[in-house]
Amino acid sequence: MAAENTNVIPLLTPYKMGEFALPTGSCNSPCLSGFDGVEIHGANSYLIEQFMKDQVNDRTDEFGGTLENRCCFALEVAEAMIDEIGAERVGMRLSPYSDFNEAGDSDPGRLCLYMANALSKLDLVYLQVIEPRAVGPMVIEGTTGNEVVGDGANLVAHGRLFLGNPDLPTRFRLDAPLNKYDRNTFYTFDPVVGYTDYPFLQQA
Repeated sequence: MAAENTNVIPLLTPYKMGEFALPTGSCNSPCLSGFDGVEIHGANSYLIEQFMKDQVNDRTDEFGGTLENRCCFALEVAEAMIDEIGAERVGMRLSPYSDFNEAGDSDPGRLCLYMANALSKLDLVYLQVIEPRAVGPMVIEGTTGNEVVGDGANLVAHGRLFLGNPDLPTRFRLDAPLNKYDRNTFYTFDPVVGYTDYPFLQQA
């Protein structure tokens, strides 16, 4: 007789989910420590995003099924944090086009627009949306962010470019060439390679 699998995580009940959504002072701690605000991590296949994506959310209660239901938990978390520290101190990060860890969605564009509209009504200070990944070679240069701002964005966040360019703001300001980053070194345990070994502009 096969042993029973005891590693399966039980389905969260709506009551327990309410406990998760309550900040219980945790989001106020960074503000008391001097930070300007808190970002809700609703991206990269973590818990909040798992509720939003229809390829992983198979719930049949009020938190599953329709797009509105699947986004309910994320919005409840946002509302709870706003109640705690104010909308002017709360931002949110989304990656609707990501299928990392098989946490994809059948209509990421619709998901993105729904969340953007819903969060806009809550007056969050910002919404950060991770751009879709390209399959194959992709050329990125300093004007890319300017084009996004020209299309109506208020702010552009850079992650991968910062890993490869420790002086990224200076390079943007001088319109200088960028170091090409190596994704193979992004998630290693080496404290130097891929983290602190990229040259500054004057060293390049």
